[in-house]
Amino acid sequence: MKLPVTILYVDDEPTNLILFELMFKKSFNVVLAESGYQGLEILQNKPEIKITISDMKMPGMNGIQFIEKAKQKCPDVIFYILTSFEITPEIRDSMQKGLIERYFQKPFNMQEISNSICEKLAIH
Repeated sequence: MKLPVTILYVDDEPTNLILFELMFKKSFNVVLAESGYQGLEILQNKPEIKITISDMKMPGMNGIQFIEKAKQKCPDVIFYILTSFEITPEIRDSMQKGLIERYFQKPFNMQEISNSICEKLAIH
């Protein structure tokens, strides 16, 4: 059953975008962005987005930089970071400040992400 939740996934790797959409499109409405700049534009034009998951390491604007800008324009959106690496001081600091809800490691675990989103939005 598809939940009435729209998720924006931001990643500069086309393969990751395809995989994310394939894994989550049956559960959520998925919108994709290939960069933080595109993600900012999409967030401005799609107020139905409630959750944003961003890759950390992207050219031009990393995930934290994207989320800092996006949070200013969309303070009610819940943000998550996805990274191939262990938690960094920058990610830890962003979590402590409430900028991001939590981080997930690649390769992403569909159940972990789905459970976290449903728990945060109180969807059962």
